[in-house]
Amino acid sequence: MTLRLSMKSALFGLSALALSASGALADQLSDIQAAGKIVAATEMHYAPFDMLEKGEYVGFDRDLFDEVAKELGVTPEYQDLPWTSILPGLEVDKFDFVLAPVTMTAERAERYAFTLPISDSTVAFVQRTGGDMETPEDAKGKTVGVQKGTAQQAQLEAYAETIGGIKIKEYGTPDEAYADLMTRRLDAVAGSAPLLDYLAKSRPEQFSVVKPPFGKPTYFAWVARQGEGDTLVAAINEALIKIQEDGRMAKIQEKWFGTATELPQEMPEL
Repeated sequence: MTLRLSMKSALFGLSALALSASGALADQLSDIQAAGKIVAATEMHYAPFDMLEKGEYVGFDRDLFDEVAKELGVTPEYQDLPWTSILPGLEVDKFDFVLAPVTMTAERAERYAFTLPISDSTVAFVQRTGGDMETPEDAKGKTVGVQKGTAQQAQLEAYAETIGGIKIKEYGTPDEAYADLMTRRLDAVAGSAPLLDYLAKSRPEQFSVVKPPFGKPTYFAWVARQGEGDTLVAAINEALIKIQEDGRMAKIQEKWFGTATELPQEMPEL
């Protein structure tokens, strides 16, 4: 075989590989649409994004993704799983998509395909109403709860170093941390500002948010598997932009957060 023929064969092989890869990338979206359903996993203990009320799944994510599924022309099926099993479950194909709000970080972007932001996720503290924290810096030396394995935990740990130390306790769900806050086992709980604002708004006699939030501004998004999930994410992003532009996003935000917030229509810098 001549060098020219060898190079031609190699180029043909690369082209075939690229076409094969392109077809594989389209498989998840086309398979979902062919099946007529998309299976999405979340933890239904993350108010106001994901909650169980009388056994029924409700919340911001449910309302928003119902609209996205309409745009995709499929029926959504929702799974309730512990947060710590959701991202690993996505990687081993136990479901199609992660509906749990995931804080966008550069480290996670190396492993997962993020959608456009669905909400702000900057971190804040919540304390018992009447507590003595007036600013985030007042957390120094206090015992603070946070959900284990979250980006909020990482930001809390980083912030603790800057102010001289916080005793951090890890919890499986935010609800467990809130319960310990009320029984005075904790001085505060760290979490994303939208969740804590909703908590304080719903139960002002028990909880108050320490203003302002701390750490750098961050966003929540949904995620899919990298590679095969890229076309799925592209379709979901197109749906999210449409939902923002026609006013459905603002109505859902006002329902669950009490106010509408403009979100980026391009991927933010991580």
